[in-house]
Amino acid sequence: MLPRERVIAVIEHRVPDRMPIYGWLYWNLREAIDAAFGSQAALEDHYDFDFAHLFGGPGCYDGEDLEALRDSLGHAIEPADLLTVPMTDPNNLEDYQDIVAEVRHHKEQRARFVYVQTPGIFEALNGPFGIENHLAYLLLYPDDLRRVYERQAAWNKAFAMNCLDLGVDMVHISDDWGSQKSLLFRPKTWWEMIYPYHEITCRAVKDRDAYLSLHSDGCIKDVLEGVVKLGFDVVHPYQESANMSHDLYWREYAEAFVLMGGLDVQTTIGFGDLERLECEIRRVITRFARGGLLFCTSHFVQDHCSIEELTFAYDLIHRLVREQTGVSAPEPGSIS
Repeated sequence: MLPRERVIAVIEHRVPDRMPIYGWLYWNLREAIDAAFGSQAALEDHYDFDFAHLFGGPGCYDGEDLEALRDSLGHAIEPADLLTVPMTDPNNLEDYQDIVAEVRHHKEQRARFVYVQTPGIFEALNGPFGIENHLAYLLLYPDDLRRVYERQAAWNKAFAMNCLDLGVDMVHISDDWGSQKSLLFRPKTWWEMIYPYHEITCRAVKDRDAYLSLHSDGCIKDVLEGVVKLGFDVVHPYQESANMSHDLYWREYAEAFVLMGGLDVQTTIGFGDLERLECEIRRVITRFARGGLLFCTSHFVQDHCSIEELTFAYDLIHRLVREQTGVSAPEPGSIS
């Protein structure tokens, strides 16, 4: 299988020739990776990564507009205030050139599956509001927030449609809803205030027969039925360290969506315990040997991870996913 075919097989609940692999590695380890491999692209080629997370496109608001509003108010931006600020034009295709280049590099030249980061509803507005204020506004100003969310949802939909037009395989919606043990808000609030505005983009993506993934840190198990109803094909990171057990996944959700993750940056990689790191990698890869997982980090690997530990982990991952299916393991960097 080519890398893109391998990823699609997993998403469509088929058994791939081997588990697809990737990692959010470069953000905090840029200098170390460049010194060891020459570039992010060289590392991705070295470990035969099967998919790629793309960033780019316009931001939702002009930062100078938000700063000017804060200065004029003399206090935190509230929902009614934000409605006075125009959003950027999501249809200015000049703003998408980074995505165009990444699609060419990963999908056209390396046959990888490509997914693009797009804003959600809650997380996207933590920038203008601040997360503590935003949580309070859910109680204080629900009607004004619905107007803000409606406008955000229309922007998100346009952004996603433009990315699909450019050849992206999957729209990846980033919207953190979870704390370590539960949602940041009541499930009732999620269904009333968050779900309806996600549905706008999710329905549009599925109408295009494209794939749809969710990133939400923390414990979101109380709204997984809603995640299924929205049509998400992939959930990342489905964080075991935040009370999201794989047993629950296999028992109730394995037929609805697949997982992206498996390598926890909060508890597993970056702590210098190579024995534990190896045990955890082996445990996860073994449990998902027949599909259901796109192997990836749970988030960006943190800067306390050494390059030696990172390469230990990915040397092992590269080898194990091939041994798992009885495929001999070539040296990293060879063609998958």
